[in-house]
This record gives sequence, structure tokens and C-alpha cells, in this order.
Amino acid sequence: MSYTIAITGKGGVGKTTVAALVVRRLIASGRRPVLAVDADPNTCLDIALGVKAEHTVGGVREEARVLATEGNTTGVAKQELLRVKIAQSLVESSDFDLIAMGRPEGPGCYCFANNALRAALKEIADDYPYVVLDNEAGLENLSRRIVRELDLMIMVADPSRQGLETVRRLSALAREMKIQVKQLALVVNRSRRESLPPFAAALQAETGAALVASLADDEELRSLSENGGCLQTLPQSNPVVAGIDRLLFEADVPTVGRARQGGVSKG
Repeated sequence: MSYTIAITGKGGVGKTTVAALVVRRLIASGRRPVLAVDADPNTCLDIALGVKAEHTVGGVREEARVLATEGNTTGVAKQELLRVKIAQSLVESSDFDLIAMGRPEGPGCYCFANNALRAALKEIADDYPYVVLDNEAGLENLSRRIVRELDLMIMVADPSRQGLETVRRLSALAREMKIQVKQLALVVNRSRRESLPPFAAALQAETGAALVASLADDEELRSLSENGGCLQTLPQSNPVVAGIDRLLFEADVPTVGRARQGGVSKG
């Protein structure tokens, strides 16, 4: 079984930045290979990781469906064709692979893309000791059981009272939806103060979060993000990088990485 980390929160709080840094710091600590999953239709995790997602799961699954319907599979079983197409959508790197959900099939409908991603992860996730899931705003991806259970859910908020209140509501919604989470972490992102906001302690008690962390509003990171730079260039001494390292250490993420086996064969 993979150790699965999901990052969620409202829009614009830096979820993708946190997800990319989690991927990078897992790798730096010897926890690899990692499957990075961009579950936001507005694909941008690839840029933060310094790669390019040319294909998405939604797109290749639709292509496989059309081929099967038209009888152009040349004797290949439908499930095997889907597996090959999913493998073709992977972006491979030395220590991580990336898979992106992509846009929905029709205007305003995300069911197809969500279902395609869930099917893809069922096929390949267990090939990786670590999975990092970057979600769209809210909990729709998780409520649709894209993954079976989460070892660590990181809820990201901005340091405003409104931002933290949103996390409180998301946490309550996650319990209502019975999303299986072994450990919850609250991250206050882009903080301009050394200590956590006063409301954070009460929020930790209410949500039962095992961890609460604060990430600095860092100029170096902001400049990279604004210019579409790869976060790999951030040094270990960067305060946000150091904050992610502390979070993963405190979460006691196990070291179950193994030698790179080449990910999923692209047939």
C-alpha cells in the first residue's frame, strides 16, 4: 500500500505550491519514488515541479473509449488498452511521476474526469510507495473516493480569520463525508508573523488535527511562483522548505522508498 498525502483547502491559498514542495522534500529525504497527482482540472502542478503534462487522464480515457467503440483495438482487451493509455499520460522523472486529471468531458461536469482519475489510480498507485494528491478547491475529489484512504491530509489556509474559518468548515465536511484520514495537519500559509494566529489553537482542538504549522510569506518563493518557476531551485535553507521538512518530520512519514523501477511501463 502507498503512503498517501492529500493537500486541500480553498482556492488561492497555495495548495499547489505546498503539494510541489511536499513531493520535492519527500524525494530529498530518500522517500521515493513519488506519484504526484494533479487532481485540479486547471493543471499547474507540472509547472511547479518543472515538468510538462502533455496528456491528461480524462483525455486518454476518452481516446481509449472511442477506440474501443469503433473497434480499432486490434484484439487488445479494453481494460489493457485503458492501462496502456493511462501509462502514456504519465510524465516520468527520475524520482517521481506525474499524472494529471485534466478538464471534464462536458461543460460544468467533472464526473467523467474524476471517475477517470480514480480508475487510473486504482491501476497504478500501488506501484509507488508515496502518492501526493493536489486537489482542486474544496473536497469534491476526496468525496468521490479518488483514493481509498489518506495517511495524511494537509488542509491549507491563509492567515486570515476567514481563511481559517474555511478550514474549519472543510474539516467538518470531511467528517460528514466520512473521508478516511489517519492524520490531519493544518497549514497556515503565507504568514507574516512568527507565531500562529490566535484562532489556530482553537481550530486545532476543534478539528482534532495532530499538527499545525505555519509557512512564512517568503519573497523568494513568491517570485518563483509568480514567474512560473520550478520550486526545485529553492535551497534547503529557505524558510518555507524548512517548514515543509518540519511538517513531514512531525507527521512521522515512514521511510518506505525503494529503488526506482521505472514507474509504469508505457507498453
